[in-house]
Amino acid sequence: MSKIQPQKPSSCICINVRRTSRAITKIYDQALEASGLKLTQFSLLMQIDAHGPLNISALARLTTLDRTTLVRNLKLMEAEGFIENTPTDNPRERQIGITEHGRWTIGQTLPHWKSVQRLIKKHVDPESLNALNNALTVLERLAAGGAEMAT
Repeated sequence: MSKIQPQKPSSCICINVRRTSRAITKIYDQALEASGLKLTQFSLLMQIDAHGPLNISALARLTTLDRTTLVRNLKLMEAEGFIENTPTDNPRERQIGITEHGRWTIGQTLPHWKSVQRLIKKHVDPESLNALNNALTVLERLAAGGAEMAT
């Protein structure tokens, strides 16, 4: 059986970034599989633990996720007992906080996440990782500034 070869880079930067993003997410998801979490869930748990409790709007801004995607992920995480959704003084707003089970799960998952971090750093030199992180920051700023920055 022949091995599937990686595709050649596209002339479209967006396609290359999306394809790479999916590949990196797959590496993390495979490493985190034993914990029962996907990278997206682990990332959300880490953000909620570090900054919570907070409302959905604040969490959406913090994670740059659209509310629909965020709410879908939060419902699954609440059903698993990782987070809790509590009312606030404002009847239209709820706070998202991490549970003890969520903190325990972070502790169980963190070593797997760290192993992927080490793996990537082993295969990609520090200068390239730094350049990548800088480029991603510029692209995020460009997106935040709107299309007019692109011209």
